[in-house]
Amino acid sequence: MNIIVGGTGHVGGAVSRALLDAGDKVTIVTRDAAAAAGWGDRGALLAEVNVRDIEGLRRVFKSGSRAFLLNPPADPSADTDAVERQSVADLLAAVTGSGLELIVAQSTYGARPGAPCGDLNVLYELEQGLSAQPIPSRIVRAAYHYPNWCAGIETAKDQGFIESVLPVNRVFPMAAPEDIGAECAKLMRGGVGSSLAFVEGPERYSPQHVADVFAQRLGRPVEVRVVAGDDLNGWFQKAGFSQAAAESYACMARATTQGVWPAFGEVIRGSTTLADYFSTI
Repeated sequence: MNIIVGGTGHVGGAVSRALLDAGDKVTIVTRDAAAAAGWGDRGALLAEVNVRDIEGLRRVFKSGSRAFLLNPPADPSADTDAVERQSVADLLAAVTGSGLELIVAQSTYGARPGAPCGDLNVLYELEQGLSAQPIPSRIVRAAYHYPNWCAGIETAKDQGFIESVLPVNRVFPMAAPEDIGAECAKLMRGGVGSSLAFVEGPERYSPQHVADVFAQRLGRPVEVRVVAGDDLNGWFQKAGFSQAAAESYACMARATTQGVWPAFGEVIRGSTTLADYFSTI
């Protein structure tokens, strides 16, 4: 049995679908079983457990042999770093004594130690925590997700622009959740052993590429409006982020702009292009 934490989201859902399509048994951990009922129709079992419930989550892990971990994102109106660090600690506590034979976890490009900087630091803590315990763990550092651009679709349709926290013409590693999830599912079904891999799309893209794809799909010009580095904190706060969350996400945006990605580990390229992903906007 495969236990999927975050199995109803973009990447976790892709992991769940890939495993179910392969005929494997899947239990999806969810905070709301009623909202996830469609997964039951697909053949998955549902375990209604909050990741903060360490004992409850450990019981679910004990019912399987392999687990996929995705640290749930915190509400941006809260102190996201504090909340997500706690959920990482709870996940690590829950796998202790679980009897699992393999853990696959999604991390992110640029994961690193240091001061609060969004997923870069939080997911690094997850990586380090998994490496420090005895269950073999396979870490997938995923590139910038295509769905991060979905928030710009409405302004592109209505006003002809998208906002970007990244420089307009600089290319970045990006990936479709389906490709990330497919690789995670492949690792779930593979041999037991620890590893680190990087997953990105078939090529790298800039914000201008995103605007060009939107323009082609919408049949109208779409420009990129870059949020200046000095304005990032305020921009996130206007979007409903707490001051702490805004500072953390602004740090993550600046770090991504610097483009310092480690050169070690296997790079796996998915097949879904940016145009493929946004083919039906």
